[in-house]
Amino acid sequence: MKKPLPRLESDDAAEAFIAAADLSDYDLSGMQMVRFEFQPKTERVNMRLPRPLLDAVKASAAQAGMPYQRFIRQALEAAVQGSASRRAGPHGHQDDGHR
Repeated sequence: MKKPLPRLESDDAAEAFIAAADLSDYDLSGMQMVRFEFQPKTERVNMRLPRPLLDAVKASAAQAGMPYQRFIRQALEAAVQGSASRRAGPHGHQDDGHR
């Protein structure tokens, strides 16, 4: 049976644990992906949404375990990144549609 992860109270304790532990000995089934946001949020956006859409966004955010504004920000980032990769050709060059 795998051991539960210890509760680590500081970054130093976490670094020491990771440096010394064999993580295959621990139960990692309860782990969840965490995304850290380092860029400062300096700009505001104000938009109106239909109530059912906002309710669906909030429910999806809750299911993902994050605040709904972060959920919206991540959806916007994914849309922009996906759009950029669709515009790039097979070798990473912009595809202007001309051959």
